[in-house]
Amino acid sequence: MSENKNAENCNHACEGCSVEGCASRKGPQSFRIEPHPLSRIKKTIGIVSGKGGVGKSFITSLLASEMQRRGNRSAVLDGDITGPSQAKAFGITDKARGNGELLFPAVTKNGIQVISTNMLLESDDQPVIWRGPMVANILKQFYQEVYWEDVDYMFVDMPPGTSDVPLTLFQSIPLDGILIVTSPQELVSMVVEKAINMAEMMNIKVLGLIENMSYVECPHCGEKIYVFGESHIDDVAEKYGLPILAKVPLDARISAASDAGTIENLEIEQLKDAADFIEKNV
Repeated sequence: MSENKNAENCNHACEGCSVEGCASRKGPQSFRIEPHPLSRIKKTIGIVSGKGGVGKSFITSLLASEMQRRGNRSAVLDGDITGPSQAKAFGITDKARGNGELLFPAVTKNGIQVISTNMLLESDDQPVIWRGPMVANILKQFYQEVYWEDVDYMFVDMPPGTSDVPLTLFQSIPLDGILIVTSPQELVSMVVEKAINMAEMMNIKVLGLIENMSYVECPHCGEKIYVFGESHIDDVAEKYGLPILAKVPLDARISAASDAGTIENLEIEQLKDAADFIEKNV
């Protein structure tokens, strides 16, 4: 396409334009967004999984709760728009409130600020039937048009996979790093490597790996039973030079607390090292 033709068709939306060498282009392009001027967010950490079903949302809520117990001000942005679970896990039933300019997150009993799609829907069982661009826009609004008050650590429960929505978040939200959640199956290890490679391509720092559902501990003798077979997380961590921050067992208390809306009261010993790492390195 000639330069003249480019100029005729130009809508001046340079940020989304793919035409190279356009004379009308103005400076380097960036998709980066900033929070509202009234918001204060010190550190933002994405919780990522290469596929769904590995407990990414559990880990997000548990880490936010642990950091809050340590005297930090935590927030959770539930980015899993079509499968939101954070409001339920924290026992939030109120709908989001706003003042015409900003939305206000719900605040849990322990002070964690939370925003989730279910807080915008008429009922919790209403499906979210939106295409990718609309989902991405809602996520950006959650970051940009919500009043986040003096947050020390924001945890973003990212959509699973490596499709357009996680890509948009990587490009838009200034992440200080991501944690990748996995489970022991060999197939998942392959998917984790895809997530690591995607983050590297986007120049996003991978802070470390967390293996969920790593084992079951016998309540009588304490023996670890590896119900999903041999774990491959150590091989992946060594290959990419990443730390393993936690190996979290299958624990019936996690699902029970999530169903009861009391996840912030649950302490998981295996995640304390991960919290230590975040405080020292993020």
